[in-house]
Amino acid sequence: MEKFKENENSHIKHVIGIVSGKGGVGKSFVTTAIASELTRQGKKVAILDADITGPSIPKGFGIKDKVFSNGSEIMPKVTDAGIKIISVNLILGDPTQPVLWRGPIIGQGIQQFFKDVRWGEIDYMLVDMPPGTGDIALTIYQSLPIDGVVIVSTPQSLVEMIVEKSINMSKLMGIKVLSLVENMSYFKCDQCGKTHYIFGESKVEELAKKYKIPCFSKLPMDQTFRENIDAGYGDEIYVEEIKNTVEEIKKLEN
Repeated sequence: MEKFKENENSHIKHVIGIVSGKGGVGKSFVTTAIASELTRQGKKVAILDADITGPSIPKGFGIKDKVFSNGSEIMPKVTDAGIKIISVNLILGDPTQPVLWRGPIIGQGIQQFFKDVRWGEIDYMLVDMPPGTGDIALTIYQSLPIDGVVIVSTPQSLVEMIVEKSINMSKLMGIKVLSLVENMSYFKCDQCGKTHYIFGESKVEELAKKYKIPCFSKLPMDQTFRENIDAGYGDEIYVEEIKNTVEEIKKLEN
């Protein structure tokens, strides 16, 4: 399948897929954290919310206004920090209504988000992909010019098995896994300083070694993360532990 190309008013240097084998692991939070860190480092960043049936990126950045079209191009919404965003929630009238689209229509929607949005100059586009390894993920891998993926997980054994499916799918598609991110890896008590592994011991380092993935990050459970996302302060998300994944992404510039 021929890869989609951006329009003449857009120049996207690198496209990164943010992937999870199942829902509920915090993929959109990780997308937000990576986007915010790249922006702080002076990069021009965009987020394409490809999770069409479960979009959450606009809420995390407090964006409620709909996007505007000039008839030939769609203008993305831009956060206070300068992150450009497109999502189905910024197009449809009521964000609480389900998106009852079949696979081919979802694929066309993602194509339109990539080709028909006036992105301008972008260093990194992060594609917040739908969870799983099904039809839509396959369409995205085949049609978007993805340079690499970041795979998001949590420590549970069940999730570990599903993560391996995502790793193997990426390898089958010839797309490099840049990093594994284990979200909700641990909780550090601010009273006693003790670290608690609420969802079980971390498995991300073991997986990275098994599949020769060059980088991994362990993100803590932190109440301020949830509070900022719930309040729409995605621009202000700061996660020290995501920085090594961001540095691995930036190696694409070399």
